[in-house]
Amino acid sequence: MTRTKIGIAALAAVCAASWALAGVAGNSLTSPIRFAEARGTAPEFTGLGQWFNSEPLTMSKLRGKVVMVDFWTYGCYNCVNTLPHVTALYAKYKDKGLVIVGVHTPEFPFERSPSNVQTALKRHGITYPVVQDNESATWNAYRNRYWPAQYIVDQKGQIIYTHAGEGAYEEMDRLIGKLLNATS
Repeated sequence: MTRTKIGIAALAAVCAASWALAGVAGNSLTSPIRFAEARGTAPEFTGLGQWFNSEPLTMSKLRGKVVMVDFWTYGCYNCVNTLPHVTALYAKYKDKGLVIVGVHTPEFPFERSPSNVQTALKRHGITYPVVQDNESATWNAYRNRYWPAQYIVDQKGQIIYTHAGEGAYEEMDRLIGKLLNATS
């Protein structure tokens, strides 16, 4: 009985500490968690490997468009949970000017394989551009620290929104719709 109480207390302490570190304590759980440090002009994609579903893109050539840069890796449970929402945003807004660039930054060695990434793209129905960032160069340029993380870049190339983790899907949808002057 005592071990059970200690175990439950330890679990509660870990959860409370995790929420506090994530900025959730004292906030609504539906509020976006903004961890990313990069602000201002979106960094250029750099040090990248293979591109999937697209020729290589640059932020400078994407000026005039709304861009979501989505840092993810196929071996991350939370990343996989966001993919249906990211692909739904792409389906809804791609013809209105939204470009999504998935930046696949591996956490583990097996995630570096282009064929494994290609298999994951097919499995999850991802048709938007995805690039391998095996050396974490673009990850570092954005000063990103978490999987998954989304950066929304306006038509002027400015990062105007960041979110790490799951959730905030409706908020991102509304923001993208507003930027594109589309109804969401």
